[in-house]
Amino acid sequence: MRDLFERIIENKGPLGKWASQAEGYFVFPKLEGPISNRMKFQGKEVLTWSINDYLGLANLPEIKKVDGEAAAEYGAAYPMGARMMSGHTDFHEQLEQELATFVSKESAYLLNFGYQGIMSAIDALVGKDDIIVYDVDSHACIIDGVRLHMGKRFTFKHNDIESLEKNLDRATKMAEQTGGGILVISEGVFGMRGEQGRLKEIVALKEKYNFRLLVDDAHGFGTLGKTGAGAGEEQGVQDGIDVYFATFAKSMAGIGAFLAADKGIIDYLKYNLRSQMFAKSLPMVYVKGALKRLDMLRTMPQLKNKLWENVNALQNGLKERGFDIGTTTSCVTPVYLNGSIPEAMALVKDLRENHGIFCSIVVYPVIPKGLILLRMIPTATHTLEDVAVTLEAFSAIRERLENGTYKRLSAAVAAAMGE
Repeated sequence: MRDLFERIIENKGPLGKWASQAEGYFVFPKLEGPISNRMKFQGKEVLTWSINDYLGLANLPEIKKVDGEAAAEYGAAYPMGARMMSGHTDFHEQLEQELATFVSKESAYLLNFGYQGIMSAIDALVGKDDIIVYDVDSHACIIDGVRLHMGKRFTFKHNDIESLEKNLDRATKMAEQTGGGILVISEGVFGMRGEQGRLKEIVALKEKYNFRLLVDDAHGFGTLGKTGAGAGEEQGVQDGIDVYFATFAKSMAGIGAFLAADKGIIDYLKYNLRSQMFAKSLPMVYVKGALKRLDMLRTMPQLKNKLWENVNALQNGLKERGFDIGTTTSCVTPVYLNGSIPEAMALVKDLRENHGIFCSIVVYPVIPKGLILLRMIPTATHTLEDVAVTLEAFSAIRERLENGTYKRLSAAVAAAMGE
């Protein structure tokens, strides 16, 4: 028998082992100043492509005014206690009603945080006799929620309807034995690849199989669909989504999330969602702020229009220059390059220090070894000039990557890490 912490000290994990080289720069960086297309990083102004403020709401004067007034009136604590006990208000109910109407569902329920909220929702929706079938590329919050399930679960290949059918066949046979039901989980937009979940095809399978569908639409809410109601609206199948989830942390530039479904389902979740039953209510400053943000999302279509002008300019420009951006069908813009982790560090440092561009870097184990993913998030605050500058910079870094410049620069780092 050994000390519990011995393993932790010896092996910090696939990302943790880079902490001494990466922390404070490549991971846990500090962006400062007002949230916008240009911010400060280590004292220098950078063009920022890593902020999920899709509609540019975060720093608008009218938003900050409502946030400030709510904070002044209620402070950060009110209402105290869980919703069930002492943390319930008319404004919580109003926000839920407006959200439900906006996403064309009967009812909605507020969540303090998206991550814990969807984990708890999965836990509440299924029992030990039920079977979960979920996309293998689902977000970590979904995977962690599925881990709570005491029954069987199957993954289907990413956005692969044939694979989904095979697993629905397996799940159906098993459900006939256990007497349980089937929950299928997908995403409206997959946050790394930018692909929309194939919701239309999944909903169509309801004619053949008996299952319920939960969709995490964190990146689709506010950005997709005619009104901004998300991927279900975009694909014309919102009615086929049984439980709709979205967060305020992307388009709404805030804190919190919500679930929307038929009233009977929401009524059940209100009394069985452990992450809300035993947690403090969402503070009023976030509730009042969310009401204002939702109003602007509904009444200012020009924000989404500007967002998509920038998205199209960036994605089309990258494709014209021969960059691999995968099969994104959303605002999320991945740029795939070939290289090692040390090369990725050298490339990103060049991009930030010499080109003044800040974007997120994704490497193994999130994606396969040998790949570098530069994940870009266009927003309504970006300009076409920002796009042009970025395209030039990306052409320059690709040339240095391909001619071995970053490999030579990273040799010392690789040797130090034993790569």
